[in-house]
Amino acid sequence: MSQPHRQPQVVVRRADRPGDLGWMVLAHGEIYDAQFGWNTDFEALVARIVADFAADHDATREAAWIAEADGRRVGCVLCAADHDPAVAKLRILLVAPAARGLGVGTRLVAECLAFARDAGYERITLWTNDVLTAAHKIYRAAGFTLTDEEPHHSFGHDLVGQNWSLDLRVGDPTRTPTADSA
Repeated sequence: MSQPHRQPQVVVRRADRPGDLGWMVLAHGEIYDAQFGWNTDFEALVARIVADFAADHDATREAAWIAEADGRRVGCVLCAADHDPAVAKLRILLVAPAARGLGVGTRLVAECLAFARDAGYERITLWTNDVLTAAHKIYRAAGFTLTDEEPHHSFGHDLVGQNWSLDLRVGDPTRTPTADSA
């Protein structure tokens, strides 16, 4: 008799353990190469984002998270300050292929947005590319809107870069109303 398929236990936690930041860079490099054929220029971009965060971040305004499934890293996201103090940036969202469909990306984005709201940001933005359609669904469901697009050649490919934005001063579409808020 076969065992019934069990969903892995998913936990989202702060990226504060040795290896977390390095995993973010490694996973982005390997997954985006395998999935899209992106070259090491992309891994270098992620490495710069992670290094800047690691070297000098204000823990009251910036944070990073790791998602684990059964104790193994399967996703990440980072909330970084923008040059405008009212604006946060959602950076380097990633869900490993083996964990897709488990709600990991939605949970990571929700954690990032809750942090940004609690930190007092008025708006959060992100930059992505048109080929990342699964991420677009997560962003739309969280209330982000596409603000502009621009073709570019990066990571060894012709892509269309996209900027998305969310006003954090309006209600959170990912939270269900309670009796107190209805």
